[in-house]
Amino acid sequence: MPAKTKNIVHDDPAVLEARHELARRIASITGAAGEHVTAVPGVVLYHRDEPTPCYRASYEPSLSIFVQGRKHVILGQTQYVCDSSSFLLSSIDVPAQSQIVEASEKTPLLVMFLRFDMPMVREVLTQDDLPEAEAHPHRQGLAVGETTLGLLDACQRLLNLVDTPEDIPFLSPLIQREIIYRLLKTPQASRLRAIATSGDLVQRTARAISWLRANFTKPLSVEDLAKTARMGVSTLHHQFRALTSMSPLQYQKMLRLQTARERMLMDGLDATTAAYEVGYESISQFSREYSRCFGLPPIRDIRALKSNSLVTEARG
Repeated sequence: MPAKTKNIVHDDPAVLEARHELARRIASITGAAGEHVTAVPGVVLYHRDEPTPCYRASYEPSLSIFVQGRKHVILGQTQYVCDSSSFLLSSIDVPAQSQIVEASEKTPLLVMFLRFDMPMVREVLTQDDLPEAEAHPHRQGLAVGETTLGLLDACQRLLNLVDTPEDIPFLSPLIQREIIYRLLKTPQASRLRAIATSGDLVQRTARAISWLRANFTKPLSVEDLAKTARMGVSTLHHQFRALTSMSPLQYQKMLRLQTARERMLMDGLDATTAAYEVGYESISQFSREYSRCFGLPPIRDIRALKSNSLVTEARG
């Protein structure tokens, strides 16, 4: 059972009102369930009106502001609880599992997603008068924090630009810089600083992760991967585990199993074909590792996922 990280709900009336106002704004722009790309660079709005089973999710350097509903994100042995008081900060491309646990037509999950412009982040970090952030020991590639009034207000103003597209080219970069500044005042700032620091070990590990994501079906040589990352094998293992809670081999296995599950569920592949497609040479090994990861053998797991989906559709 993954360990949980959870936010304390902020009861400041001004913060609560700011959350409600941002939720109303997102709902008015989206109108219906789905993924809604806006005219503001890097900003996508998510509106989901029903819970989901666990599904594969990939997180790039980004910020997600949750203002309604609840979602669980699992990375290694850590479960991040994202609710209406939360923001999720991703500093590196990591393979995680996500599950929407609270969402309905009356009270949908509402999220504002902002993809980071990393040159902009680095530019902000060069400023000499940045606030000193509270030290935080957390080193994984994901971090959950509590939204503040300043952060919510900046996000609201960024979304308001949807109504005045002629203002977007000038004002959007200014407001996004403010959002980065607001994040750098939180205990989670170290995650953003790490990935944006040129030459940092985190960036070298990110290079290894990118290679793995592109080549996970191939046999893995940790020595060659370390050369790709330009670091020693032991250093790679340490940094990799600190960011992802997994070793490179475990990371490759997770990518293979998640991809195989997705191919069986979405494309109707049988277990044998899916196993070979993602790089397994032994079907028995695939079935054994799949069961250990998802709790059921491949055929039973896919059957259960499809059954749950049908039940959800029937209830809707």
